[in-house]
Amino acid sequence: MNIRIAGFGGQGIVMAGYVLGHAGVLDGGNALQTQSYGSESRGGVCKSDVIFSQGEILDLAPPVLDVLVAMSQPALGKYLADLKKDGILIYDSNLVKPGNGDIRAFGLPATQIANKTFGRDIVANIIMLGCLAGLTGVVSRDSLRRAISESVPPKTVDMNIEAFEEGFRNGTEHRRRVDDERE
Repeated sequence: MNIRIAGFGGQGIVMAGYVLGHAGVLDGGNALQTQSYGSESRGGVCKSDVIFSQGEILDLAPPVLDVLVAMSQPALGKYLADLKKDGILIYDSNLVKPGNGDIRAFGLPATQIANKTFGRDIVANIIMLGCLAGLTGVVSRDSLRRAISESVPPKTVDMNIEAFEEGFRNGTEHRRRVDDERE
């Protein structure tokens, strides 16, 4: 599975990709994480790509995306064309307006939730990771929790785990609703 997390520098995009890839390895698979960001460390468009496979990974960049997580409008504009036709768009609904189109999309106001619940927007990236895991099942809940615990500053582990659980709950609930509609 090929996933791109994209947004502005300063939103924790690179950290989110690292944590996601780490969780994939903890699940026993192979993962490759790469990142790219503009010359501005904050405010410029940045991305983190994660490729998951049970076999060898030979590509350094995903040729096409199964999932795009967009946390800024410029990132959506830049990378939406890389999302395959039946791919999934997950976006921060207070920062991104996906427009009308024939794509599977799920919006979650991650930055608003982070501010309201935790008083810090920096955990919006972890909320989005939880949502991604809940929607797709690309990595297990336990591995992602462990990867978060091993990757964030020790003083912020509890807050980040709570943020993850908030996103995971939203993603899982949405997946259940979609599954129920298909039946």
